[in-house]
Amino acid sequence: MGHGMVRLQILTANHFCPPKPSNGNLNLVSTKQQCLSLLNLCSSMKHLFQIRGHGFIAGPLLRFCASSPLGNLNHARVLLSGSEKSEVSSWNDLIRSYATRDSPREAIGAYLEMRSLGISPDKLTFPILLKACAAISAFNEGRKIQVDVMKHGLDCNVYVQNTMIHFYGSCKRIRDARRMFDEMSYRTVVSWNAVLSACVDNEWLNDSFGLFVKMRGSGFDPDETTMVILLSACSELGNLSFGRWVHSQVIEKGMVVNCRLGTALVDMYAKCGAVCEASLVFHRMLERNVWTWSAMILGLAQHGFAKEALELFPKMKQSSISPNYVTFLGVLCACSHAGLVDDGYRFFHDMEYVHGIEPMMIHYGAMVDILSRAGRLKEAYNFILNMPVEADPVVWRTLLSACTIHGINDNDGVGDKVRKRLLELEPRRSGNFVMVANMYAEVGKWDKAANVRRTMKDTGLKKMAGESCIEVGGSIHRFFSGDDPQLDCEDVLQLLDGLNLHMKTVSNL
Repeated sequence: MGHGMVRLQILTANHFCPPKPSNGNLNLVSTKQQCLSLLNLCSSMKHLFQIRGHGFIAGPLLRFCASSPLGNLNHARVLLSGSEKSEVSSWNDLIRSYATRDSPREAIGAYLEMRSLGISPDKLTFPILLKACAAISAFNEGRKIQVDVMKHGLDCNVYVQNTMIHFYGSCKRIRDARRMFDEMSYRTVVSWNAVLSACVDNEWLNDSFGLFVKMRGSGFDPDETTMVILLSACSELGNLSFGRWVHSQVIEKGMVVNCRLGTALVDMYAKCGAVCEASLVFHRMLERNVWTWSAMILGLAQHGFAKEALELFPKMKQSSISPNYVTFLGVLCACSHAGLVDDGYRFFHDMEYVHGIEPMMIHYGAMVDILSRAGRLKEAYNFILNMPVEADPVVWRTLLSACTIHGINDNDGVGDKVRKRLLELEPRRSGNFVMVANMYAEVGKWDKAANVRRTMKDTGLKKMAGESCIEVGGSIHRFFSGDDPQLDCEDVLQLLDGLNLHMKTVSNL
């Protein structure tokens, strides 16, 4: 060997054979220390099996199996099941490891096995377990666990209650989540965040704003998680004014706009149509992840900035960030608005065969939209027929809408084929019949349009009222087609009459 080189000791199987303990407590302690040292050096389950026979390292051994990325959870479970004196803390480690390694069903199974061995859970067991149930919306299992919570007198534990709210929200049981929250005698910021998140996830958006007002009135200061939840609600409602207010509170409270909070701001501004503000936040962020880039790309694409969205995509890849399914949805949306059919095909291909992302129904729908907007109706129809999964009504409706616009060029009868298939899938959806009637009317087939509307009348289908909304002073006002102006719009009509008179006066000057 040359000078300056150091020979490193290579650990082999022999190095993991602990010495046989001799008589005396001193030797026993020494042996234990050596075994624990060897455990820290374990790099595989093979090494682990060589020191498992020493009972005094059972606890560390179980923690290695359950917590180390190198550990085998099933082996840890076997060790626990066969142990005469296994502790609840070891089972908690196992349950937590299953839950964090995307095996929530196994986490629930481990808990049931623990109970069958007569081991009682503690206050740390249930939050982990309820999160596992929430991850897979295991409502029945979660309710049974709630019974155990009450049996062990932990139903008033704030940490367990917070997780119960999260569990109910994940299972779409928003009323149960609200009842659990309302019955709490002691709450933390986490409690408020849990119920706010449950409301937003279940589209009780107005309730989430009301709860936030109550939260402030109860003396609780919102934290970063609160702001992220509120921004999500603003995104869904399109409430730009309130979203800006939330942003102002972030600044006023001196919160650091980290990746999570910054992404929520970008998403809110983009979905509310304030693309310039979204871009400003995006470019000021010091750290961005795939969700940040995807929110910006999708926001640009959906609001007509297709060129900018497509320019951002290669910059994202240059930043060593791999795209995800949302990123490609934004890119395909940009291609649709820009009429870039060939580029759309290329991105759709690369998504699956270059980046390994299996297309979802929404991606197939985006590809159909690209072809439909370009007037390539037959190509879009064949694309649907060749999909590896059955197209849902939304995809067929996308093509039918294009047939209404480009029906004059439909020489292949695509419109009639799409109409037939869509009405088979959704025979009771009035909107489909309205689209079909409009498609016939656009090409002058008035008799067929009248027949469709007659069918709607005979079967009792009613056209859904058109709806529009505006934001004034931070409040969302909705208007429905057919509203009685005498009930709600009298003041609006008086204002319009005044404006009309004013305009006539100005024009006569």
